[in-house]
Amino acid sequence: MDNQFRIFNPRMLILMGIMLVAALVVTFTASSCSSEIVEVPVDRIVETEVVKVVEKEVPVEVIKEVEVTVEVEKDPGELVLYSGRKESLVGAIVEQFEDATGIDVRVKYDKTFPIAAMILEEGNNSPADIFFAQDPGGLGFLSAAGRLDRLSTDITDPVADWAKPADQTWVGLSGRARTLVYSGSLSADELPASLEDLTDPKWKGKIGWAPTNSSFQTMITGMRIAWGEDKTKTWLQDMLANDPLVYPKNTPQVAAAASEEINIGLVNHYYLHRFVAEEGDTFNARNLYLSNGGPGSLVMVAGAGILNTAPNKENAEKFLKFMTSKVAQQYFTGQIYEYPVVDGVKTHKFLPTFAELNIPALSMEDLSDLEGTQEIFKELGMLD
Repeated sequence: MDNQFRIFNPRMLILMGIMLVAALVVTFTASSCSSEIVEVPVDRIVETEVVKVVEKEVPVEVIKEVEVTVEVEKDPGELVLYSGRKESLVGAIVEQFEDATGIDVRVKYDKTFPIAAMILEEGNNSPADIFFAQDPGGLGFLSAAGRLDRLSTDITDPVADWAKPADQTWVGLSGRARTLVYSGSLSADELPASLEDLTDPKWKGKIGWAPTNSSFQTMITGMRIAWGEDKTKTWLQDMLANDPLVYPKNTPQVAAAASEEINIGLVNHYYLHRFVAEEGDTFNARNLYLSNGGPGSLVMVAGAGILNTAPNKENAEKFLKFMTSKVAQQYFTGQIYEYPVVDGVKTHKFLPTFAELNIPALSMEDLSDLEGTQEIFKELGMLD
């Protein structure tokens, strides 16, 4: 008989399957509000495999060795992220970065300043690749210590000027406005027009604040630049005379305003919107955006930088590019009600536009001296 046929062994079939899978492009589509597709490059290496092919002829079987070249995906590696932002806020977008890239992200969560201090203590042995901070103060602290690398322009250029420092050692990822949260029972004519109004004795025992919160400390740091050291210290002393209730962070202040434990809390804007999203428009608190252009009208950024000792610098760069993509930016505004830092992303309907906010002319560098602010707080007995 003249018929010839080939029998492919199982290994050959597996290799053919690998070749098919390797031809696919890994894409990621945001699960929130955007239809944009982020294309994530997949590193590949070429390998040559020798397989055996059986050619069967009657009455003789002949076994030949054939070289087959296949592409296989390279191990994308890992990324170590030290985050001063809470997992409840950014955990989901970090997971989406993992899904899109295959990079194994290991995250250490804590407050911004303790994380920054930990990085300094770890020195050159720090495993951290990225420092993700709640505010500019922590990032400025590490930058001044020489621990953040200068970022490439393809990372920094897409980000708005107001959301990044001039030295390019870090980049803003989302914007957060300072605001006063107030009880729904207060009428419009009862509300303060400025931070100075809060020192009026009528607010005695009715105000909440969080001196250990880095966003509050950043606002006071900006106040020191805008008002000067003496006026800032006087304001803090007058506030202390009004017996403010001390809270560990922003969330309980919003809850306290809603329950009328306090009338006013000094917080970031987005905490209220999370409550309203969960409990509805009947939630008994609202935000007051001060329009006098003072430090109470500040818009800060949460941001990130790459450590100068980062073991996985290439993956760290991929992380920052992903976080400033429109997909991730849509997450920040659509899911946690923050301001985007790149053009072309629609701000959430809950938020006033920048045109409606009278933002003070303070740079990111102006907000970096958290240590100086903490020294004042310690002097006044506001910190242990």
